[in-house]
Amino acid sequence: MLRDGIRDWDRIKDLLPGRLGHVGATARNNRLFIDAVLYRIRTGIPWRDLPERFGDFKNIHRRFSRWAEKGLWTNLLSLLTADADEEYVMIDSTLVRAHQHSSGAVGRNLSDQAIGRSRGGLTIHARVDALGNPFFLTAGQDLAGAEVLLTDIETGAVIADKAYDAEERVVKPLEQAAIEVVIPPRSCRKTPREYDRELYKARHLIENFFCKLKHFRGIATRYDKLSRNFLAALQFVAILIWLN
Repeated sequence: MLRDGIRDWDRIKDLLPGRLGHVGATARNNRLFIDAVLYRIRTGIPWRDLPERFGDFKNIHRRFSRWAEKGLWTNLLSLLTADADEEYVMIDSTLVRAHQHSSGAVGRNLSDQAIGRSRGGLTIHARVDALGNPFFLTAGQDLAGAEVLLTDIETGAVIADKAYDAEERVVKPLEQAAIEVVIPPRSCRKTPREYDRELYKARHLIENFFCKLKHFRGIATRYDKLSRNFLAALQFVAILIWLN
């Protein structure tokens, strides 16, 4: 659950806004801010219930939202994942439940609140590298999310479960890009497609990633009203995984 915070702080301290010597105002304590965000997402508590040692919760929440709006969490994750091992990649989705507090954002378009609406809740998608480290997160139903995850992809193989066995939307585009398709065929296929069963065993790595995600109560249940902030929380946890 990463209770001890970020171990490799030196790896990101010079990448954050507000650092000493950076353009604009210097942040009072970036490390304290990051620890506050970690505490809130790990426990799932309301921002206002943050312990006083972290400072004014309104400032912490405002800063987190501002970084999300500017795409800073996205950029930070991109910088950390530049060294991803893409010998092969895995894609999958998981379901999260939305708490009643995640609805009713004042003055917001309802379409800005959902992250991949599904019959059972809210769907998030992930792509992890050959070591099981996440480097892309998005929203949507299985196939719609897959199309986003597989855009401009460079890898030797894509591993996924049979939910992604769609000839026109997934299989053919990968084969045309000379990427090995490691996806079990659906039982309804008239002609079963062969796949590398040994390589498919590596798919547990993405399941392990989702387990790590859901150790964080603020991820296992969505409390954020805005999809932008919830996605930022997902990216924050992905960043922690890379740093720990």
